[in-house]
Amino acid sequence: MRFLCLILILFSLASPGLTAPVRIKDLANIDGVRGNDLVGYGLVVGLNGSGDSLRNSPFTEEIMAGLLERLGVNVTDEAFRPKNVAAVIVTATLPPFARSGSQIDVSVAAIGDAKSLLGGTLVMTPLNAADGEIYAVAQGSVLAGGAEASGKAASVVQGVPTTGAIPSGARIEREVAFDFSQMTNLRLALRNPDFTTAARVEAAINRKLGRGLAELVDSGTIVIDSTVLGRVNPARLMGQIENITVEPEMAARVVIDHKSGTIVMGEDVRISRVAVSQGNLTLRVRETPVVSQPNPFAPGETVTLPRTQAEITQEPGIGFAEITGESSLSDVVAGLNALGIRPRDMIDILKAVHAAGALHAEFIVN
Repeated sequence: MRFLCLILILFSLASPGLTAPVRIKDLANIDGVRGNDLVGYGLVVGLNGSGDSLRNSPFTEEIMAGLLERLGVNVTDEAFRPKNVAAVIVTATLPPFARSGSQIDVSVAAIGDAKSLLGGTLVMTPLNAADGEIYAVAQGSVLAGGAEASGKAASVVQGVPTTGAIPSGARIEREVAFDFSQMTNLRLALRNPDFTTAARVEAAINRKLGRGLAELVDSGTIVIDSTVLGRVNPARLMGQIENITVEPEMAARVVIDHKSGTIVMGEDVRISRVAVSQGNLTLRVRETPVVSQPNPFAPGETVTLPRTQAEITQEPGIGFAEITGESSLSDVVAGLNALGIRPRDMIDILKAVHAAGALHAEFIVN
C-alpha cells in the first residue's frame, strides 16, 4: 500500500470507454458572458499594533494623511506614527449581469510590512476595472486566516495572517452595459477544446431543440442561431441548452507534480510493450577528522588530520518487469507497483517510458 500513498488514480468505474454525461453548462462558457476583475488600494485600520511601520512604508502615511484631510482633520506638519494601520490591495471580480446595489466578495492583501490583518477593518475603498472607471466600493471587517505571535527573541507564524477576505464586502455602483436579450447568434466556447466533444454538443442541441440550431465552427466553438426558432428569448433558450447532457471526450494525459510526488493518469492512457527495471545506487561519504596535539609543555602545534570513509551500496536488482502492449490504466499501475518502487522512482520510470516512445498520452510535468 505504500506505493499508492502519493498516487492519485482517476478512471471511470463504468463500462470501459464511456464517461458519465456532463451538462453543457459545465463544459462550455457563453462567449461574452464573463466576469471583470476589479482592484483598489486602501487602508485597514484597527489592528492591534501589527500594522505597517510608517518609516518603512511611507505610502501608508501618505494615504492616511489624505484620508484624514478628506474627513476634515488637518494633519499638516503633524508627526503621527500609528501602529494599527496597514496599506492593502483589494481585489474582486465583477460577475456578469451584476446590478447596482448588489454585493460581491473581496480579497485583501497587505503590501507593506504589516504582521497581521487580524481584527482590522477596511476603510471605504473604490474598486477600478481595466478602463479606469469605479465599479464598486469595498468596506468592512477583514476575516484574516492564520495567527502571528512574536517576542524579542522568537516569533511564530501560522498560516498567512497578512491576507484576508470580506464576504459581501463590496457594493456595486456601476453596471457593465451588455444587452443579452438582443443577441441572435450565441457562441459556446468549450473550456477544453476537442473536436469530438464539440461535435457531440452540436448533435445533442440539434437533437433536443431542432436541427440547424447549432453549428460546429472549430474544436472549441459552437454557434447557436436563435433565428432558426423564430422570435425567442435568448436567456430562456440558453436555460434549455445549458442543461442538455453530453459525454465529453477526454484526451489521454499523465500529470506529474514533483513537489508533492503526485501522479494523475487518465483512463485512456496506453503503454506499448516495454520492459522496465529499477534499482538504487547509494554513495555515502563520511568525514571523521582526527585532532593531533603535542604533550603538555612539549614543543609542536595542534594539527587536524582528515579522515574520509567512502562506500557505494547497490541494492539488490529486481530484474525486468514487462508491460504488455496496449495496456490499460489499471494494467499500467499494476505493472509499475509490481516492481516494488516508491512514488518518486515511479515518476522517473514514467519519464523514461515516455522518452522511449512507449507512453501514448500527453505528458505534463509541473
